[in-house]
Amino acid sequence: MRKPLAILGFATWIGCAPATEEEPASQEFQNAPEVPYAPDTTPESLGIAGYAKVLCSAVFVSGRDIEKAKYESGYFLVPDKDRERVTDISVNREAKRVSVTLGDSLTREARYLGDQGCVIVPEGADGVYFEPVTVETSLPDAGAQDWPMGDALPDSLPEGVDREKLDKAVELAFQNPESMTAAMVVVHKGQIVAERYAQGAHKDMQLESWSMGKSLTATLVGLLVREGHFGLDDPAPVPAWQEEGDPRREITIRDLMNMSGGLHFTAPRDPDYTPEMGYPDHMFIYTGAVDAFEHSYSKPLQFPPGTEGRYRNSDPLTLGYIVKRTVTEAGENYLRWPQKALFDKIGIREQVLEPDPYGNFLLTGYDYGTARNWARLGLLYLNDGVWLGERLLPEGWAEFVSTPAPGWKEPVYGGLFWVNGTGEYSLPRDAYFMAGAGGQRTFVVPSHDLVIVRMGHFRGDGPVMRQELNEALAGILSAVEPTDS
Repeated sequence: MRKPLAILGFATWIGCAPATEEEPASQEFQNAPEVPYAPDTTPESLGIAGYAKVLCSAVFVSGRDIEKAKYESGYFLVPDKDRERVTDISVNREAKRVSVTLGDSLTREARYLGDQGCVIVPEGADGVYFEPVTVETSLPDAGAQDWPMGDALPDSLPEGVDREKLDKAVELAFQNPESMTAAMVVVHKGQIVAERYAQGAHKDMQLESWSMGKSLTATLVGLLVREGHFGLDDPAPVPAWQEEGDPRREITIRDLMNMSGGLHFTAPRDPDYTPEMGYPDHMFIYTGAVDAFEHSYSKPLQFPPGTEGRYRNSDPLTLGYIVKRTVTEAGENYLRWPQKALFDKIGIREQVLEPDPYGNFLLTGYDYGTARNWARLGLLYLNDGVWLGERLLPEGWAEFVSTPAPGWKEPVYGGLFWVNGTGEYSLPRDAYFMAGAGGQRTFVVPSHDLVIVRMGHFRGDGPVMRQELNEALAGILSAVEPTDS
């Protein structure tokens, strides 16, 4: 029997928003089928594989300094006891590879694959199991177009903005360098009214975005619902679930969007998770270099669909599988489809979506975008899925993703978006947001016609950063007038 990984305390929050109180385990969990320890490799090998991937992305996707990235971003995937045994971190800029060696002989590698970003090379393999493709935008140079389709900004502010208050509020998010805030963008009445960068970041830097990518999955699903491929209350079209008597046949698109699918997928945030359960599935999809879609949808049912909200990567990854299957059957190139179907339509010229070695987007965490990109996505939701007069998402989609999911014990989660139902943030209760590890946030505040993006590096995410962010949010709110609606 493999030894369990003592994972709590070093990666509990990977890809997650701040924790909320949860109820004790239900009796149904106690009777759930036993799920075996997943990896065919060791926790040590998994840890340095993930470390190599994050560092590879920091260097080749974001253009960051490797030494800073080692300290700020990749360390948490390797427990302290193993990090002390890392003997070499090698960056091959010509071959675009990063390798991490533990001890005398254990080495794992990640490779930069151009528009697909960085991918872990599976153990014993010489490369990945899909053909990388170029992803090109159809948009002209961003400097030649006005915001939001481009980057050219007007000289004046919209009415109802107090410039002095706004500048002081944004400053609050950057007051402590240890919080590692890298970017903040504030959009009011459709216009960028404040923008600031630090930590070497700039408006064109593709920054680690982590689980904000789950909300991107929600957007891709919304595009397909809008096109009529399936509806929220349709059974999830997963062929592996369709055998007679399979209880997973009852799982709907809505259940998966609400992270209430009920699949038995171990995660560090589960109230009943213990290290004895082994390396958690929630983490394994990042570090295992496996087919993450299959690993997710193949799990048995633990809870009746729609009854138990759990923050687990299985549901958004199963939705990712459905997206891939749907667009491929429609004759689209899956790796290029998000750029064509979404990004080109809302002014995003590049957004790096990294896949597993089988070519499946890992939008639960391996995604990189600029602060302006995320502001555009927030603006799409602020306008109920309409962009410059064209409806991209179904009518009411924004209301759905921002409505508390019934399976969650507290009103904190909606449809692959978090909601401010408990007043965790210094924003009105109608606010909802994309969230990712390291303090990545994109807030949508309909009552004030606001989108607020805050991005930073993992090590800075802590109580001080969250207090500063809340102070900044309160200040931004006071600097703009609420809408009439």
